Amino acid sequence: MKSEDHVLADPAQSEDARSQIALLNKRVAYLKKQLNELTVNNANESTIEQGAQALQLAEMIIDNSPAILFRRRAAEDVEERKMVYVSPNISRFGYQAEDFLENRMMFRQIVYSGDIDLITEEIKEHVSKGIENYSQTYRIVTKDGELRWVEDRTSVVEDEVTGDRYHQGIIVDVHEKKEAEEKLRRSEEKYRRIVDTAGEGFLLMDENLCIVDLNNAFARMVGREKEDLYGSNPFAQGTGEYRKYLAECRKKSTGLDYREFECEVVYQDTRVVPVLVHANTLRSDSGEIIGNMAFITDMTQQKKALKLAGEVQRGLLPERAPQISGVDIASRNVPCDEVGGDYFDFLWDESKKAEKLSIVVGDITGHGVDAALLMSSARAFLRMRASQTGNPIEIVTALNQHLTKDFSESGRFMTMFYLSLDRQAEQLEWIRAGHDPALIYDPEKDIFEELMGPGLALGVVENYDYALQSRNGLKPGQVIIIGTDGIWEGRNPSGEMFGKERLMEIVRNSAAHDSHTILEKIFQEHTDFSEGLKSDDDLTLVVVKIQPIK
Repeated sequence: MKSEDHVLADPAQSEDARSQIALLNKRVAYLKKQLNELTVNNANESTIEQGAQALQLAEMIIDNSPAILFRRRAAEDVEERKMVYVSPNISRFGYQAEDFLENRMMFRQIVYSGDIDLITEEIKEHVSKGIENYSQTYRIVTKDGELRWVEDRTSVVEDEVTGDRYHQGIIVDVHEKKEAEEKLRRSEEKYRRIVDTAGEGFLLMDENLCIVDLNNAFARMVGREKEDLYGSNPFAQGTGEYRKYLAECRKKSTGLDYREFECEVVYQDTRVVPVLVHANTLRSDSGEIIGNMAFITDMTQQKKALKLAGEVQRGLLPERAPQISGVDIASRNVPCDEVGGDYFDFLWDESKKAEKLSIVVGDITGHGVDAALLMSSARAFLRMRASQTGNPIEIVTALNQHLTKDFSESGRFMTMFYLSLDRQAEQLEWIRAGHDPALIYDPEKDIFEELMGPGLALGVVENYDYALQSRNGLKPGQVIIIGTDGIWEGRNPSGEMFGKERLMEIVRNSAAHDSHTILEKIFQEHTDFSEGLKSDDDLTLVVVKIQPIK
């Protein structure tokens, strides 16, 4: 065992205790030297008494400090490693200083037996390497039999006068710290098992999104060995379209600590795996970004099911535009997910080659599966009611009553623009149920007109009275635009909105073309504007170009 001047302190006080003790030791040594000089030089009794009082005060401070000091002879023979000093506050462990100073106990006797061999080997290694300042952590046994962890910092010193060597040091009580570390270790081990056995992929990444740690589930997801993935960017191999989106998404999300988004990773460089990412930015106490953590869910099966649902939903939309003399129509629906809540339809009697046509564009709040189901219900009822006799007001009123019952518990509603076009009479009639007004552009006058009118969204008030609006004077060359707000409310990575002004400018510049060309130009401009950023809402647009009647 070692002989030491040891100091036991609470973990939070250990550094302060060490500093205090070092200063106090210097003060004691100085006072002892001063006292000896005073005695040798036959100093007067008053001066000697002052020095003795100062020395007594310094020793009292040490004895009452939150630390225990030891000093012990260094000797080959264990029995000769006797304590020459131990501070009285050893009593905190239930022992008296006299037990050690009068050789009734050796310090090694209070060291836990299970740690003796380990610390003995460590000391031998230090001696063999000529190390005279070292630190050890072990357990001691209190008088009551309690085990306490201590940190022992020992120095080997030599008396300048006698040449005797001593072990002296500082022992810090680190029991609470060690227990907290052990608790943390067990907790980390528990969560490591949870992460390693989880079905979801787990990633720990640095600030550059390079993998620092991962679990087996993610390695299986991409079909690679864990060792091959360290240091790589998990999303770097996503599709080109997504890499562009992710880069813009990062710009948009700067400052957000939590992000949820869909993306793609590649399995063995052969196929794309759609995934859902829940990511958190990790920050230091000072707020500095130190890394990122993410849970990755394989969405392959869900995407297959949603893709099938999307195909079913697209089958409910008109396969082609009505063939009516004097009317050129183009339309498109692009859901932001596999399925969506936007809807458009054409209602006319094809068998009679009628020149009257109704165009319906609707938007159910939200998007995704639930909105798609509600849209399907609205479409089915509207088609059924439109096949019966009745004017637009009666049709829309009946639909509103039906949807109010369907939506009553969901809190959702549906906006709709119902337009009836009579090419022969050159007349428009419409009902605006909470939807953005349609636009009609007259290239001859170079003016846009909004088809306004009052009207509450469908599914809100069951007995709401809708009003029919009308306009005469349809002329060849005029262009009618009916869409959903996903078009003009779409944003680019800078947060700028596409806007209706931009939409109208595209229509103005392409009005001489047919409806299909106008539609393509709008969607192309919208795609370029978004710079690859995925839309947050469904996009639906119907373009009607008025032509001469043949």
